[in-house]
Amino acid sequence: MEGSIEVLKGGLALMGYGLAAIGPGIGIGIVVGNAITAMARQPEMAGTVRTTMFLGIAFTEALALIGFVLFFIA
Repeated sequence: MEGSIEVLKGGLALMGYGLAAIGPGIGIGIVVGNAITAMARQPEMAGTVRTTMFLGIAFTEALALIGFVLFFIA
């Protein structure tokens, strides 16, 4: 009985991480899409926009990494 509870707990943690990864995936898509729009409107600012885009991606990806760590803690 106790073993099946551990398996259930692990399965729920895995589902939780899968759901937690959806948010950063959507966030990165929004960041990149808006960066492409900005570069198309002002090509002379492409370097600055690209740098800001990578910073936004890094901060958004940090959310997924936190979820990944919590998956192993649970």
